[in-house]
Amino acid sequence: MNPSYIVPIKTLLERGVHFGHRASRWNPKMAPYIHGKRNQIHIIDLKETLRGLLRAAGFLERLSADGKQVLMVGTKRQAQTLIRETAEKLGMPYVTERWLGGTLTNFQTIRSRLRRLEELEAMEAGGGFQNLSKREIARLLREKRKIARNLEGIRNMQTLPGALLIIDPKKEKTAVKEARRMGIPSLAILDTDCDPETVDIPIPGNDDALRSLQVLTEKLALAISNGRQAHAQFLAEEERRRSEEEAKKLEAKKAKIEQQKRKAAEQLELDKVLKKAREERAKRQAEEAAREARGGEDSKPAAGDAAPEAVKTEAPVGEKAPKGETKPGPMGPEPVEG
Repeated sequence: MNPSYIVPIKTLLERGVHFGHRASRWNPKMAPYIHGKRNQIHIIDLKETLRGLLRAAGFLERLSADGKQVLMVGTKRQAQTLIRETAEKLGMPYVTERWLGGTLTNFQTIRSRLRRLEELEAMEAGGGFQNLSKREIARLLREKRKIARNLEGIRNMQTLPGALLIIDPKKEKTAVKEARRMGIPSLAILDTDCDPETVDIPIPGNDDALRSLQVLTEKLALAISNGRQAHAQFLAEEERRRSEEEAKKLEAKKAKIEQQKRKAAEQLELDKVLKKAREERAKRQAEEAAREARGGEDSKPAAGDAAPEAVKTEAPVGEKAPKGETKPGPMGPEPVEG
């Protein structure tokens, strides 16, 4: 636990954090957080206050480090200015006017009203009211003031918050019920007249004195600020890591492109060599075919040469002609007698 969240008991006593409500107004469920009673006023156990403060601070720091928002709620007169200034300093949403029913459970409707507020502001800034009557202009301006008064603090809350920080959950019972219904953790600075079971992390303390609220919210705001710084560092590290990964991917892509270019150049050279070899082989084949063609023409007889006369052979006189042979006669070929 961060020691900067610890508040000395003496400081808590000086700020009046230990003062509770009158004993007649107490909630029996607050008995574990009450040290005693003095002049019919309950005295809050500051050890329980410090324990709850440290639990809440650790939770808020972790929540803020995850990048989630904390909705700060304090509509009682003593807490309005303090909550508004603290939330604006931290960049967190807040509610200091009346809590509108459905702020969490009907969040889309709330966002539609904020869009309406943006439309009215754009009309006013762009001169859209010039062609309207005075009565219509007054009605639109009244609508704009009403929306801004109730929803100005949550204008930049685009999604449901990660947690609620509440001053006096008895007064903000509607906000507590909506948070429990939506499953949103709630932290509360509560007095002896509140029910600690309605919130997730109770911080028992005087919720009516401004000095008491200041010392408690100061430590809670410090926890949120530390969490936001940790989240900013995490985002910076992520951005640096992402940039390095993108640079590595770019280098790998460039190397791949260069490799592809080299392969393409090598393939082009290989294609040229193969083409040249094919051309040479085709040329040699053409030359061989031409030589063969010329050799065939030289072996053929020239045109106009006389054909050699047939050599006639006759059987010698006194020898018998072979059987089956013929000889010329006056009437044509005649068989030769044996």
